[in-house]
Amino acid sequence: MSAMRATLAVVMLAGSGMAAFAASQEPPAGASSCSGCHAAGTRIDTAVPPIAGRSAVDIVAQMQAFRTGQKPSTVMDRIAKGFSDAEIQAIADWYAQQK
Repeated sequence: MSAMRATLAVVMLAGSGMAAFAASQEPPAGASSCSGCHAAGTRIDTAVPPIAGRSAVDIVAQMQAFRTGQKPSTVMDRIAKGFSDAEIQAIADWYAQQK
């Protein structure tokens, strides 16, 4: 019986760890607004550059350039102004992990 309980405990711990991992894979608030124009995958070819799989540093730099007007855009300047620095970082980190 104790071996069965130990096995059950391991299975339960592994399951809870997997649930936590799956939860961490959820996009942060605001990230879903990007997918309206930017392809969700890295292998999809569109006129709008993909951001999935790009480095977080690059995404943050681009968003800051849009926000300050250093980089011209049609709508990204307004979108970038709607996010705080922390939100931009969270979105960039999440998209950088999407391969």
